[in-house]
Formats: sequence, C-alpha cells, structure tokens
Amino acid sequence: MPKMKTKSSAKKRFKVTATGKVMAGQAGKRHGMIKRSTKFIRDARGTTTLSAPDAKIVLGYMPYDR
Repeated sequence: MPKMKTKSSAKKRFKVTATGKVMAGQAGKRHGMIKRSTKFIRDARGTTTLSAPDAKIVLGYMPYDR
C-alpha cells in the first residue's frame, strides 16, 4: 500500500493544534502595507485560527494531522 501524500503547500502554511484547530497566518499582509491602516497592521500580527468550514478543507490536505 503506498503512503498517503501530503500537500506540501498546506503543511508549510498551516499548523494543527492538539485540540484539532487549524492555525494560519493573518490574511492581507503580503504586500501593500503603505495603504493599510496602522490599526489593521497591528491587529493582523501573529496567527489566527481558521473557521470550521475552512479548517475542514485544510485538514483534507493533511491526512496525518487529524
């Protein structure tokens, strides 16, 4: 039986917590910071947990992290 394949792009961008939640970086911070407000940049630091529908999609890419 062959191994199950993991999407390499997903394992680089997401992390699954011990309780099964999916952590991801905040959206909208790749470029164009000059036009974003200081409050947006400050609030978008660090990581956030994905919503349940989005987490379900991501967990489909990472079969061993359920």
